[in-house]
Amino acid sequence: MKLWHKKATWIMAGLLVLILIGITGIINWAIDRTVQPSDQPTWEEDAAVNQANLTAELAKPNLDAETKKQLKEELAITEYRLAENVAPFSPGDREQNLMDSHTMLTLVLMFAVIAAASIVAAEFSQGTIKMLLSRPVKRWKILTSKYITSLLYALVLSIIALIANVVAGYIFFDAGSGAMLDVRGGEVVEVSYWGRVLALYGLTYIGIMVFTTFAFMIGSVFRTSSLAIGLSIFLMFMGPNIVFFLSKYEITKYILFAHTDLTGYITGNMFISGITWPLSAAVLTVYVVLFLFISYWSFTKRDVTA
Repeated sequence: MKLWHKKATWIMAGLLVLILIGITGIINWAIDRTVQPSDQPTWEEDAAVNQANLTAELAKPNLDAETKKQLKEELAITEYRLAENVAPFSPGDREQNLMDSHTMLTLVLMFAVIAAASIVAAEFSQGTIKMLLSRPVKRWKILTSKYITSLLYALVLSIIALIANVVAGYIFFDAGSGAMLDVRGGEVVEVSYWGRVLALYGLTYIGIMVFTTFAFMIGSVFRTSSLAIGLSIFLMFMGPNIVFFLSKYEITKYILFAHTDLTGYITGNMFISGITWPLSAAVLTVYVVLFLFISYWSFTKRDVTA
C-alpha cells in the first residue's frame, strides 16, 4: 500500500486532471478558430460520398469475412442516416468530444507503467526488500498484493480521467443534435453515446492492464526502477511501430502490440486487418499469463542479494 501513501501518486493524479482539462480547452479553442471554407459539404453530401466508397470497397474480391461484415454494417448505418435524415455528431459536439476522449488515456497508460515498473524494482533500489521479505508472509502473496495495487492504481487513474474529461466536455462544448447509430441483430438502431463512451474506456483499460503487467514483469526481473521504466516506455511507444512495419506478414497477428488497442472493434479502425475478437482474447491471455509466470518465478526463486 506504499503506492497510495506517496505524494507523487496523488501529484500525478492532479497533473492528469489539469492536463486533460487543459487539452480539452485547447481543442475547443482550435475548433472555434478554424476557418471553414464557404463550400463546406453538408453531412448528407459526406454520407453520400461515404456510401459510394463503401459500395466500391464491398465490390472488391478476396475480402475476408470480418472486413466484409464491418463494411456492410457501416454501409447500412450510412444508408439509414440518409433515408431517415439522422445526422451524425460533429467534431464540435460534446458527445463526439467525449467519445474521442478515450485516446487521452495514453497519459494514464504512461503513469501506470511507471508505477508498475517501479513498485517491485524500487524495493531493491532502496534496499528495503530484505526487510519486506523478513516478514512472515510468503513471497507470492507479497508479489500478488503489489500486482493488484498496480492494476487498481491504473483503474483509479482511468476513472479520474473519465470524470475529468466529462467535466471538461460540459465546460467547453455544447450538446450536439446528432445521434449514435449501431447495427444490433442485423438492424440499425440508435444507441446511447454514454454506453459507447464507457465501452471505449473499458476496452482501452484492457490494453492498459496488459502494458501494466508487462512493466510489472520487467521491474520484477531487472529489479532496477530506471531500467524497468525506460524499457517499458520504449516498448510501449515502439511496439505499435514494429507491428506497422511487419503488418504484411502473417506472424504479426500473434505479436502482443497488434492486440493492445481493442477499441478498433467498435470504431472500425483496426490496426491490422484479419484479426478477430477470439484471436485478440487468446493472444492477450497467453502473453499476460507468460508475463505473470516470469514475474512470479523471478521474485520467488531468485536469491535476494540487495
